[in-house]
Amino acid sequence: MTRLTTCPDPDTVAVRAAASVQRQMARALKERGEAHIALSGGSTPGATYELLGAEQAGWEGVQVWFADERCVGPEDEQSNYRLAAETLLGPAAIAATSVHRMLGELGPEEGARRYSQELMEGVAASHAGPPVLDLIVLGIGPDGHVASLFPGAATLDAGEDAVCLGVSDSPKPPPQRITLSLAVLRAARSCLLLATGASKADAVSAMLAPPSRHVPASLLARERLTVMVDDAAAPHAPLG
Repeated sequence: MTRLTTCPDPDTVAVRAAASVQRQMARALKERGEAHIALSGGSTPGATYELLGAEQAGWEGVQVWFADERCVGPEDEQSNYRLAAETLLGPAAIAATSVHRMLGELGPEEGARRYSQELMEGVAASHAGPPVLDLIVLGIGPDGHVASLFPGAATLDAGEDAVCLGVSDSPKPPPQRITLSLAVLRAARSCLLLATGASKADAVSAMLAPPSRHVPASLLARERLTVMVDDAAAPHAPLG
């Protein structure tokens, strides 16, 4: 079952989320000698990254991936990589060789093809399934999207062998993006989904309702999903 934590405000969400990330990285390092974490963009995850960056410790042996990216250059203000670099990668002095950027500037198809190859080569799969990341940090859109998997999109039907997908018709600008597949999100050992603000309350409630292609977040593997929200984003009814 999904683990839901409600905090009084966004700052507390960031503190609790940063502590959760550190615990899960430490567990992966202890059990397997390395940790693979994927980051998302957005202001809510960004506050967590700032706290993690300030720690400047615990990142040796951690490989950093991305859940999605806009098809822009790494210096563009819309780039998820730029957000991570400014808040976490730079402040924590994470080695460039441990950071695996989605090459959004190559466009959705070529960028997705290259990232699929890099992820398959860098992260072990479980049996014949997709690569298994230790932790994926996610935000959620008011429409219930996660990464760049949008309601009703064809990418939701990509299949269990899909790793990374190109998006050419995102309903949010910019239209061209790269995203991890639903199969990779579902295969992760853990997903940490963060939501703050009243604009996310309906999406959080819909995510915890029965699974639906109209709410991509509801399709995550709930037995390995932790949701942290502030009071304003809390679901309308108790979980369960």
